[in-house]
Amino acid sequence: MIPTTMHPPGILSQSPAGQVNAPVGVEGMFQQILQAVQKSHSDIADLRQECAELRLANASLERQVREGLQHNLHLSRNASGFTTPAPSSPQLRPVKLSPFLSHNTPSLSVGPAEPSFRPSPLGDNALTAFPFGSRDIPGFYVVIPAGGAGTRLWPLSREGHPKFLLDLTLKGRSLIQATWDRLLPLSSAARTTVVAGPGHVKAIHEQLPDLLPHNLLCEPGPKDSMAAIGLAAAVLAKRDPDAVIGSFAADHMISGDDAFLSAVAEAVEVAKKNYLVTIGIAPSHPSTGFGYIRLGEKLEFKEAPNARLVSSFKEKPDARTAASYIATGKYRWNAGMFVTKASFLLDLLKEYKPDLHHGLVRIAAVWDDEAARQTVLNQIWDSLEKIPIDNAVAEPAAAGGRVAVVPATFGWDDVGDFSSLADLLPAEANQPRILGDSTLVVTEQVAGGIVVPGSGRLITCLGVDDLVIVDMPDTLLVTTRARSQEVKRLVKKTRESGWKQLL
Repeated sequence: MIPTTMHPPGILSQSPAGQVNAPVGVEGMFQQILQAVQKSHSDIADLRQECAELRLANASLERQVREGLQHNLHLSRNASGFTTPAPSSPQLRPVKLSPFLSHNTPSLSVGPAEPSFRPSPLGDNALTAFPFGSRDIPGFYVVIPAGGAGTRLWPLSREGHPKFLLDLTLKGRSLIQATWDRLLPLSSAARTTVVAGPGHVKAIHEQLPDLLPHNLLCEPGPKDSMAAIGLAAAVLAKRDPDAVIGSFAADHMISGDDAFLSAVAEAVEVAKKNYLVTIGIAPSHPSTGFGYIRLGEKLEFKEAPNARLVSSFKEKPDARTAASYIATGKYRWNAGMFVTKASFLLDLLKEYKPDLHHGLVRIAAVWDDEAARQTVLNQIWDSLEKIPIDNAVAEPAAAGGRVAVVPATFGWDDVGDFSSLADLLPAEANQPRILGDSTLVVTEQVAGGIVVPGSGRLITCLGVDDLVIVDMPDTLLVTTRARSQEVKRLVKKTRESGWKQLL
């Protein structure tokens, strides 16, 4: 008979060989639990890292498949991709590359609740240095105002097919698609809203197949940014009273995705403390085409270490004033990005523009009832004030210390004219930039400028520098980069001359 040994109450630890060791006390028991928990956390971290790597690899594969499909479609269609028919000519060639997306982009997400992450083709596509454990921000709703005709990019951009629907980098994604790709990691398709006019609803649904129908808010007519963003805020506040919204234009280009996402995440933290928050872009040159934000005192928020008060907003300055702004180091470009609680924005609107607030709240109250919505829109929309959000609430609220700014380091451009578009396109030294099929452009002793061979005709240039040539099937524009900001004036004169159908 083998004698047994009695142990005091406790936990018996066992060696790998099966030998029973000395009993473990309460302190030892907690040590073992703590070690198990730490190991579990380590395993989870490893799994998250593997998932991130798999998402990146999957996104790269999807992008390659998408680009391959688009390339094959371009070759197989053997057409220019433009909606306006080309003039008859026996020498026309089919356009191989076009900023017009002539086909629907297929939906690649697994499901509407968890769409796959698609890095923006206009950014660095990095998945590092993001200071948060998860990119998704609970309770954060993205609002994408998709308005305007982009008249400074006419005749490439038209009223019926504005610049946000164009692929201005020839990478297979339009500006609104790139905006969607960039912001989706922070919210989801369920929390992404687009505000657009009735003439663009169909094209937006085709380009954004994951956009939920009830999240496309159709405004009957253009009323500028305050009405568009205010409508989204009122509708979302009704659906979720605690919603934090971020408004980002559909037609801007951004490089440096990580820096952008980090700035937005900081802005959300500040917005939760009842601020209207904008994102200030570090100016690369003294631009006269952008508004400016003067930085105020630091807010000293732990969750948003870079946040400051906005001292004031400045309208687009002249060249000398812009240079003086940059010399101080206290100014940032105003990119028109705003993050705030939907309810707080409505409070500001009620204080500074009570009539506009009253009308938008009435519309939002019946928005999800389609029949009642149309009736109320017909009664109210035309009477709403047409005003930008900066003038309506941002400027007066800044005077009261209720507007904050997160200074950011990512690259940004609103692609406001052909000169800025030229800076975003690659080119050989002392050669013009070409948006389209480069085999249709032949130059000799030509430096700078931008050429858009959109008609299929051969374009030849000799001894002319910094020209803007946009050759469309129905219209030809020739100007200089220095005067590209004035194309809007030409559009007005074209309308007055009876050529409205070409706008």
